[in-house]
Amino acid sequence: MIKTENDLVADFRGLVTRKFASSSLLVAACGAVIAIVMVGLCGIVLYQSRQDTLDHTRDTLRDIALIAERDIERNFELYDLSLQAVVDNVKDPEVMALSPRMRREVLFDRAASAKYLGSILVLDAKGNIVIDSGSDVPRQGNFADRKYFIVHRDNPNVGTYVSDPYESRLRSGSPSIALTRRISNPDGSFGGIVLLAVNLEYFHTLFAGLSLGPHGSLSLIGKNGVMVMRQPYDHKVIGRDIHNASTFRHFMAANEGSFEDTASIDGVRRLYWFSNFPNTPLIIMAAAAESDIYANWRRRALTIGSLMVVFGSVFIGLTSLLGIQLRRRMRAESELRLLARTDGLTGLNNRRSLGEILDTEWRRAKRTRSMVSLLFVDIDRFKSYNDTYGHQAGDDALAAVARCITDSIRRPADTAARYGGEEFIVVLPDTPAEGATEIAERIRNAISNCAIEHAGSEYGRVTASIGAVSCEPQRDDEVTAVIKAADEALYDAKASGRNKVSLSSRV
Repeated sequence: MIKTENDLVADFRGLVTRKFASSSLLVAACGAVIAIVMVGLCGIVLYQSRQDTLDHTRDTLRDIALIAERDIERNFELYDLSLQAVVDNVKDPEVMALSPRMRREVLFDRAASAKYLGSILVLDAKGNIVIDSGSDVPRQGNFADRKYFIVHRDNPNVGTYVSDPYESRLRSGSPSIALTRRISNPDGSFGGIVLLAVNLEYFHTLFAGLSLGPHGSLSLIGKNGVMVMRQPYDHKVIGRDIHNASTFRHFMAANEGSFEDTASIDGVRRLYWFSNFPNTPLIIMAAAAESDIYANWRRRALTIGSLMVVFGSVFIGLTSLLGIQLRRRMRAESELRLLARTDGLTGLNNRRSLGEILDTEWRRAKRTRSMVSLLFVDIDRFKSYNDTYGHQAGDDALAAVARCITDSIRRPADTAARYGGEEFIVVLPDTPAEGATEIAERIRNAISNCAIEHAGSEYGRVTASIGAVSCEPQRDDEVTAVIKAADEALYDAKASGRNKVSLSSRV
């Protein structure tokens, strides 16, 4: 069944749609890839920004910890010098022979009046107070049960000892730590200790002035795992043993460093920076909560990420629309090209495309030394048919004849074209005269068997005369001559009574 112009366009539109759908999809895919790459690059930038935030926080923690460490080390160095001076002076008989008031002035100088210092005491070998920086008459007290006393008593080589936090017996339970040194008799035996009490308020005040965010923490920990001070302050935490905590294992693994972990005290995950004091059995630790570290970054990332996702989505949408428009334009252009090469009434090739087909097949046959046959088909007495039945019936007859022609040529290489009016040409590559005659007869019979009424024909139905020519091309300029030979054969068929096939004598 031959298709009308509308049918042909509809079929070709489906073909073009399938052909160029891949092109529009490719455009959309390219747009999606570009958008994904852009979003990916944005993600990389945001990730790098996150790392920069982490590194900046780590540097800040290190600076804060170093500030606290240097302040504590400087003061502890002064305290140790004061202890050593007392130890040396206690061994001096002239100093010990002075009156209690003068002895206190010499032994303690102005150290006892320093801020955050509790008491400076000299204890004898039994742990009793024998010299008190706070009074000419020593206060009553025995500290033989304290760990700092026992350590010095049992080990002469301890040097300066820093105790765990304790509640002072002389100052109404004020939380303190003690710095102590051993006093040895001339024979090396234990002669007592010198004790300097440091009020924990010193560390509390120092840490309170260092900001680490709403959920940050700053801690001073003994190397035995005992908590000396922690900010935010909680008196219940002071003195707690954390040596089994995972964070403390990090503290002991290196002199200083940084890591991320969850605190055993409050369960908050933090970034830690720590340092072991070089000359004191203490560890300083500064930590910032991850929620505080990334708060600003999250807001910025959410804003930028959302904008990038929206931009990427819009970009993909616009690319998809571009692809759709491109597909429509390509389809329209292809349809126009098809219509320019196709006869709108019959759906066959038009005369313009026939010339290209003939030129191509002629050159190929010349190159391969093969035969080419042409059939010139003309509807008999078609003018009379139009005059009798009208132009619409004439168009229907032309479409029916075209359908008979296309149904009669079965090889893909065989081509039919409307030459003009009621004339058609069939190009049959690789077809000798016998095959061309057979196909021509098949076409003639198919047209006749349609039994389209034609009162003006001697056969009473629409018929066609066909001129056939077959040759082996020798020159490129022979095409016109071959068409003329087919036309002459057609004229012979009409002259001999119509509804016939005439083979040209050209070889």
